[in-house]
Amino acid sequence: MTSLPGGSDDRDSEQEPRPLECTRCGRRAEGPRPTWTCSVENGRRRYFCDTCSRDNLRAIEGRLDSAWW
Repeated sequence: MTSLPGGSDDRDSEQEPRPLECTRCGRRAEGPRPTWTCSVENGRRRYFCDTCSRDNLRAIEGRLDSAWW
C-alpha cells in the first residue's frame, strides 16, 4: 500500500498540541475546552474563554472582529 505524499506513518514525529490561550484575557485552558469560542479573523484562529465569550456574545453573533469589542 502506498502512502500519500507528505504523509508519515511515524506517530512519534507529531507535535503535541499547545494549550489554548484566550486572545482577550490570556487565560489558559487546562485541557479540552468544548465551550470556548473559536473565531477566524484575517485568516488567523483566535480562541476566547467562556467568560469573554459570554461578555461579548452580541458582538460575536453580529460577526464583529474582536478588535471592535
